[in-house]
Amino acid sequence: MFNIFKLLRRDPYLDPAHRLYVALVGQARQPGFYAGLGVPDSLDGRFEMISLHAFLVLRRLRTAGEPGRRLGQALFDVMFADMDQNLREMGVGDLGVGKRVKAMASGLYGRIAAYEAALAGPEDEAEAALRRNVFGTTEPPAGALPALALYLRREAAALAGQPDGAILAGEVQFGAPPDGGAAVAQGR
Repeated sequence: MFNIFKLLRRDPYLDPAHRLYVALVGQARQPGFYAGLGVPDSLDGRFEMISLHAFLVLRRLRTAGEPGRRLGQALFDVMFADMDQNLREMGVGDLGVGKRVKAMASGLYGRIAAYEAALAGPEDEAEAALRRNVFGTTEPPAGALPALALYLRREAAALAGQPDGAILAGEVQFGAPPDGGAAVAQGR
């Protein structure tokens, strides 16, 4: 039997997913990634930094059981609803939005696989994944790849240490972005 009230209930994962998304976008927009590390300050560069931080949060949510899985799905939905809206605001037509969102989602899945393999592999694998995805065809400044790879590992470990309750409530803490060569020299 169809239950109309089930449709009217608000998804309990929507608010924490929105809080997580706002936090990861805020971190992805930190000027240190662009000014300090030379991440291209473009639509593609910003998508790459959002994808990197979404990967970190989604990876952490996978360790929180079924509630984490459901919150991860809600986060994914919030993220791509926002991207859909942003594309429309930029003037992309209705027919083009669906194709672009689908391509972006596919790209995120590819990055998740690449970053997961990078975290499981040697340091140079993380640098190679970051070079391919974050920098694409641009040449990263000296020290940027090691600093960003260190940041990726550091943030994955830091998120693993954050309590399930906080993450499931939509609370996430990120560390400061690296500052290029100085981050490598100081071992951050």
